[in-house]
Amino acid sequence: MPLEQVQEPRTIRIIFVCVENSCRSQIAEAFARLHGSGTVEARSAGSRPSGKVHPGAVATMNEIGYDLSSHRSKSLAEVSDIDYDMAVTMGCGDECPFISAREFEEWDIPDPKNLGPDEFRRVRDLIETRVKRLLIRLQADSAALFGS
Repeated sequence: MPLEQVQEPRTIRIIFVCVENSCRSQIAEAFARLHGSGTVEARSAGSRPSGKVHPGAVATMNEIGYDLSSHRSKSLAEVSDIDYDMAVTMGCGDECPFISAREFEEWDIPDPKNLGPDEFRRVRDLIETRVKRLLIRLQADSAALFGS
């Protein structure tokens, strides 16, 4: 009797891009790692990186138990050598150079860097909701495409 071949789940590669890679894309990367259950390889980058993660992003993610202080702001050049399954842009518009990805989405999410703590939290929560929806869809698509 032949053994059934069990296929390992395929890792889904996602990149989140905003201008400075200091708030929105960092938060999205963190949520993709949190909710991706080991099936997601998440990265983030900026079209004009600020060089640091915004203190408001670190503080609001600390509130939910995620430490962003070890993250750093990166340029797209540092992460462009990968073929992504999904590229999500958040407000970089025409400044976003070419990214090799199977799918692209633009999320119209306000930049929270000049917002107060309550508004910053609302943006964080909006990003979490969007990331969860995206992961559910991508995991279903991956299972359908790759039989995992």
